[in-house]
Amino acid sequence: MMLQPTLHGPMVTLRPLAPEDWDTLYVVASDPLIWAGHPAHDRWQEPVFRRFFTDALECGGALVVTDRATGALIGSSRYDLRRAEPGEIEIGWTFLARSHWGGATNAEMKRLMVAHALEHYRQIIFLVGETNLRSQRAMEKIGGTLLERTAMYEMAGKRMRHLIYAIDRAAFACGPLQLAGGPVPAVDTGDLPPAPAGGRS
Repeated sequence: MMLQPTLHGPMVTLRPLAPEDWDTLYVVASDPLIWAGHPAHDRWQEPVFRRFFTDALECGGALVVTDRATGALIGSSRYDLRRAEPGEIEIGWTFLARSHWGGATNAEMKRLMVAHALEHYRQIIFLVGETNLRSQRAMEKIGGTLLERTAMYEMAGKRMRHLIYAIDRAAFACGPLQLAGGPVPAVDTGDLPPAPAGGRS
């Protein structure tokens, strides 16, 4: 699987994150209200977001999101194998400009990313902070199933429990993302290297 494809939907395009995206992406991320209620509530601060951005580049699966109507960069998301079990891949670290909150943009992003990943992995996982109620509601809207397992990670200097949601092939096939969207658009995978074979189902 290509961890940094270019994915096109009716409203958004996702493409690989590049170092030169820093200035534009930080303009979006510097809004403190994006992070209100998020475990990483300090991520709007430049030094904190700089670490987030560097980690995104290093993970090899980060994508930026652009609004197809305006061409504006409006957020980012990632594929990541580092916290996933065999046969799984994580989608996470997603944030969007508040102008695109409300469900439709996030649902299209997730639909594109989930459809692409499920061609190669049996299950997608999403880690959500235990206190992040807005993201938990968003996961429920897109058909995520809450798993019994949890994980502990440091956020904003504190160890915090994260809930783990999942979408597998069967759930996606009959779930809200697929039913609302119709056929998934074609994917431009580019010339980037594939993911390690050990994570595939």
